[in-house]
Amino acid sequence: MKKKGPVPKGGGRKGKRLSRDPFFITEQKKPRKLQNDGDVIESGDSDEDYGLVRSDRDEGEIGVEEAELAEETAGEKRQRVARAYLDKVREIAAREEEDDEEKEGGEGEMQGERDALVARILQEEQLEETGRVRRAIASRVQKLESADEFRVLVKHRQPVTAVALSEDDSKGFSASKDGTILQWDVVSGIHESYRWPSHDVLRSHGAKDPQGPATRHCKRVLTLAVSSDGRYLASGGVDRHIHLWDTRTREHIRVNLAFQGHGGPVSCLSFRQGTSELFSGSFDRTVKIWNAEDRAYITTLFGHQNEILTIDCHRKERVLTVGRDRTMQLFKVPEESRLVFRAPAFSLECCCFVSNDEFLSGSDDGSIELWSTLRKKPVDIVKNAHALLGANKNLEPKNSGKIPNGHIENGDCGSESYRCLSAYSWVNSVTVCRSSDLAASGAGNGSVRLWAIESETKDIRPLFDLPLVGFVNSLAFAKSGQFLVAGVGKEPRLGRWGHNESAQNGVAVYSLKLS
Repeated sequence: MKKKGPVPKGGGRKGKRLSRDPFFITEQKKPRKLQNDGDVIESGDSDEDYGLVRSDRDEGEIGVEEAELAEETAGEKRQRVARAYLDKVREIAAREEEDDEEKEGGEGEMQGERDALVARILQEEQLEETGRVRRAIASRVQKLESADEFRVLVKHRQPVTAVALSEDDSKGFSASKDGTILQWDVVSGIHESYRWPSHDVLRSHGAKDPQGPATRHCKRVLTLAVSSDGRYLASGGVDRHIHLWDTRTREHIRVNLAFQGHGGPVSCLSFRQGTSELFSGSFDRTVKIWNAEDRAYITTLFGHQNEILTIDCHRKERVLTVGRDRTMQLFKVPEESRLVFRAPAFSLECCCFVSNDEFLSGSDDGSIELWSTLRKKPVDIVKNAHALLGANKNLEPKNSGKIPNGHIENGDCGSESYRCLSAYSWVNSVTVCRSSDLAASGAGNGSVRLWAIESETKDIRPLFDLPLVGFVNSLAFAKSGQFLVAGVGKEPRLGRWGHNESAQNGVAVYSLKLS
């Protein structure tokens, strides 16, 4: 008998190696590289793996076409945008050097000074964007002249409820109670209208059927918000839906971005700076977070015990809201916490961020409050910020230059020189020029007031009175502080408890002269 050989591992017998079918033999995948702006993209797939046969064209030509057709990743897009922005800053630095007197020195020294200037500009802009440094614009506002006044840029048939500006301040958006949404040029005033889709198209975009006896969707718009890249415009109103629009084509994209919509009218919207993250507040007492780019719903924030009226968001993931429950709440989304600020004895109507830790609010008793995260009570209160003079029966106040604080409490009808109608003295809107100390407030008393927010003394100082007849329902500052946009109407934004027949429904612009 023949001796059996040792059994190899795996239980198989040692013998001749069987030849394998070439069909099952696959070549080792070699990475192919595509050069795209210095980045190397590796891929283990090749045309031979899928049985594709290359044409007789030159491989270099094919590689160039593949590189051109390759989709741009998020990292590559950020790199491209950063390089373009850096080139723009270098051009600004070069122009500043040309304006200065000629300096002696070699080419290397000039290049070093230019790089230092670019670094300083970038650092200043970063500090301003994050709110760590506040620009001093209020002290640069020159004294108003008698000829200076608001210029009506766009007219609406119904009272304007919201205005918004693009990131570059070149385009503006406005909405009114009749559902009209206009996009206009800030300089020329040329405007274009957004066309609402039909009922069937709205349902295909995710709109729910109207509730109650109504048979059609109510198109009354209460709020607008535009994304930082200027691509998306969000609108909200009485129909409980958030409508997303494409600003390039002015076409309707989506309703609610998801199925988790609000249970009440959408009263306020705000995009987080530099992102496509959208925050919405509603009469259903909730705040919802959406992603406009992905058309996705993220989460819901709870805390208010009554209707939410105004919302604002800074670069950080923090949301500031005010409601009719007499509270202003700061939601810290990453920490899943919130701070509650309670008003002394009035209802807050509007709010906005001054910095990451300071906020401004307006109330229905005519007061303006400055808040800080370090205190639960207002740091400073300006009462009677928009007192109404009885002599101006047509609500057409004259410009008086620098004005003092109010002299009389709202509702005190003892003085004959004042018309004490609380609806006209409610602070309907407040706004702050981004990363600066310049603020503005609007009411129905016939004027818009400019304020200076002192960072050291933590108080609000009145500057000037800008005459404007009507209810100022919305305000927006240009990023540079060179002009102020106001949405005016004959009636307040959320009701009809006041009416001014002499007012004109539309968008007004005031050009500020800065020293």
